[in-house]
Amino acid sequence: MKSAKSKSTVSPVVMKFGGTSVENSDAIARVAEIVTSRKGQGRVVVVSALAKVTDQLVAMGQKAASGDCDASLGVSKEQRERHLRTAKSLLGSKLFPAIEPKIEATFDQLEDFLRGVSAVRELSPRSSDYLLSFGELISSEIVAAAFNARGLDAVWVDSRKCLVTNNNHTRALPLLDLTRERAQALVGPIVAKGKIPVMGGFIASTVEGIPSTLGRGGSDYSAAVIGAVLDAERIEIWTDVEGMMTTDPRLCPDARTIEKISFNEAAELAYFGAKVLHPATLLPAIQQNIPVYVLNSRNVKSTGTEITEKAPPGKDTFRAITAKTGVSIVTVVATRGVMVHGFLRSVFEALDQHAASVDIVGISEVSMSFTMETKRLPQALLADLERIAEVTAEDQQAIICLVGDNIHGRPGIAANVFNTVAESGVNIRMISQGASEINISFVIKESDVPHCVRHLHDHFFGSAMTAVKAKSAKKGSRR
Repeated sequence: MKSAKSKSTVSPVVMKFGGTSVENSDAIARVAEIVTSRKGQGRVVVVSALAKVTDQLVAMGQKAASGDCDASLGVSKEQRERHLRTAKSLLGSKLFPAIEPKIEATFDQLEDFLRGVSAVRELSPRSSDYLLSFGELISSEIVAAAFNARGLDAVWVDSRKCLVTNNNHTRALPLLDLTRERAQALVGPIVAKGKIPVMGGFIASTVEGIPSTLGRGGSDYSAAVIGAVLDAERIEIWTDVEGMMTTDPRLCPDARTIEKISFNEAAELAYFGAKVLHPATLLPAIQQNIPVYVLNSRNVKSTGTEITEKAPPGKDTFRAITAKTGVSIVTVVATRGVMVHGFLRSVFEALDQHAASVDIVGISEVSMSFTMETKRLPQALLADLERIAEVTAEDQQAIICLVGDNIHGRPGIAANVFNTVAESGVNIRMISQGASEINISFVIKESDVPHCVRHLHDHFFGSAMTAVKAKSAKKGSRR
């Protein structure tokens, strides 16, 4: 339930802009126009680092940790010039000198840090968080200055002073009570005065004030957390697509924008491969019942996708189809003489010991199969399992997930799905049906994903070609 608000509390719109929405001066100018269009509402703006900057910071850290300090500093120099060029283009020669020393000082600090990493040849998770924080810190400073140059009364806010997390560096979890207390004390008064706080996403700090991050893609999550603790009216995720789609348009050009979808459906899609949202993004919004909108910063006329607690039934059987690639199937077969219950207990204990996050599990009397992201599959886990059973691991697999409301309450849907896959000629390796009320999932070879997704989408959502054929057939029958 949404928490009660006092009469003096302003319920803002939290607007998060991703890296492609702030990739250069033209993109940031568009962001300023979008924020200006929300005039009359309390506004809080959360921004990512400029496009690809986080990747460049990761590269700097890797080069420095390997001892190649010159290469690391070379990448930093390129990014310094990029940020200075972007700021100057946005602010002009009169206003640029006010922010130039801040950008220079921040990059000086970054390069001093890289020299230290190169000297010790080590980059710990804690140090990695400190390194990756630079992208959002610089971008949010530039965006705040650009807003002020365009007549918006913006105030830069250091996210690390209001978003508090635990000590799990590189994938920290927000401490909501402390974050609420600090955000309402720091950000609340700015909004109440009609000003616009501008802050970086993804970055935070521990209770002790040590920089932390919410993990890659965590800018969406931090925006949702800020929205929740400020009792926002709505949370807007601005990106470079038209909203959530019926499938990945790169796989299927006939994909359509989903107008409305429920929290649970959107979270399921995010977890199983939809890249528009970070999988954890919706949790704070669900808890506070705050609607989330996914919008296109390159097309402000687009209505995007509205995500709410409950969405009205659509005309299609499913809301969307998504694919999660880079998956491995691990099959564990009990050796003779092992009691079944003891075998399963040992497997699950091994998974727990290695903090293994599995997607799909299939169990028979003396064997078990599960899927994991290949990059997160610990070799030590496989070694431990081999002590109790025969183990095989196959990579280059993918999970196809079809999501819709109450699909298991309607007979014949599963048969329809699997008959359609059979017609496509694709072989199914594993099936998960019944574990969730809103999805049907199965595993296929990664190389079969494009063909399978297009075939399923054409069957359940139709395609432009299907519509043309149907229209022509209808005309022909009238002759």
